[in-house]
Amino acid sequence: MAEFFYRGKNPEKLTREEFLKILPSREQRKIKRGFTEEEQKLLKKIEKYKDQKGKKTIKTHARDMIILPEMIGHKIGVHKGKEFVPLDIIPEYVGHRLGEYAIPTGVVRHGAAGIGASHGTKFSATKK
Repeated sequence: MAEFFYRGKNPEKLTREEFLKILPSREQRKIKRGFTEEEQKLLKKIEKYKDQKGKKTIKTHARDMIILPEMIGHKIGVHKGKEFVPLDIIPEYVGHRLGEYAIPTGVVRHGAAGIGASHGTKFSATKK
């Protein structure tokens, strides 16, 4: 498998400061303004379990968190409204948001219309 490069750099070898310089401006602004409390908790958990990469699932509600190079190799459970979606962070995910990989809406499949639900069933007999 070929080595992955994010904007010409290997994301696994980047520090947070180097990574910040090559991010798009929207993501740079978010990181410069500081992380929310929930995002800071997630980063502390990642630091705590850095020796257990891929073994322990770290659950979070921080869907807006930007995937940083230090997250590569970790398994993160991203909340999608009802359950947590396990997400193995790979180098290709760097620079994206966690919520992009845990879509909260599903496909809605409606059944057939019931009796009285449409104008066509207005005159049909309901009892025999």
